Amino acid sequence: MPLLEIRNLTVAFDTARGPFLAVEGLDVSVHEGEVLAVVGESGSGKSVAMLAVMGLLPDSATVTADVLQFDGRDLLRMTPRERRALSGRDMAMIFQEPVASLNPCFTVGFQITETLRRHTALSARECTARAIELLTLVGLPDPAGRMRSYPHQMSGGQCQRVMIAIAMACNPRLLIADEPTTALDVTIQKQILDLLLDLQAKHRMAMVLITHDMGVVAETADRVIVQYKGHKMEDADVLSLFESPQNPYTRALLSALPENATGGRLPSVDVAAWMARG
Repeated sequence: MPLLEIRNLTVAFDTARGPFLAVEGLDVSVHEGEVLAVVGESGSGKSVAMLAVMGLLPDSATVTADVLQFDGRDLLRMTPRERRALSGRDMAMIFQEPVASLNPCFTVGFQITETLRRHTALSARECTARAIELLTLVGLPDPAGRMRSYPHQMSGGQCQRVMIAIAMACNPRLLIADEPTTALDVTIQKQILDLLLDLQAKHRMAMVLITHDMGVVAETADRVIVQYKGHKMEDADVLSLFESPQNPYTRALLSALPENATGGRLPSVDVAAWMARG
């Protein structure tokens, strides 16, 4: 049984011109210990779909699904209180912009211990000790001193490590990482990815990795979903996807890799025609 199971997920946003479908008819399953990469161009609905899973979309969004379950529990039928109890404990998310996602008004230590205070029975002293342990785990130098730092006093890579520490505070069973290496230099990117994979293997987490980087996909993922204009275009194991892509959009994405690029534009994909083929 999948840890996360999604069937026919649709996300629509209210606009002045009527509903806008950001995600339509999406099916996703993620098993315990699996690394699933979700790829596609900006605006393809990758982040929106996962924010729907986390229950973090604004009131202007309408989320429907035949099945939206985590560990057999119906996420759509949960009360807001039940969702809050689940998010941050069993499901956690690393957001795309760490500097913007961290609260500039509070120290790093406060923001990590807040998660622990909400989801565990640890004392204040134990929360502080666990927060320092987490900052050590994610490789921040002088973790005890960093507890007193504010986000603006840290680099982008350091803020990303803090986001990982917050997400990993309660050892979640599902971790969603939304472009976790965006705007980081290549050396820091590798360090962050290695850290995530080490934590994933150690805790047997399921991980959904949202990314544009097909090189990252090749190195980290077990399975890949390709999205385009809110639709799932292909779902395959990573080796099959790179060796024998079935969808024209997937082939276009792979042809756009620097080593394969010919200088042309990505071809347009007729989603309706492809979906009609079954």
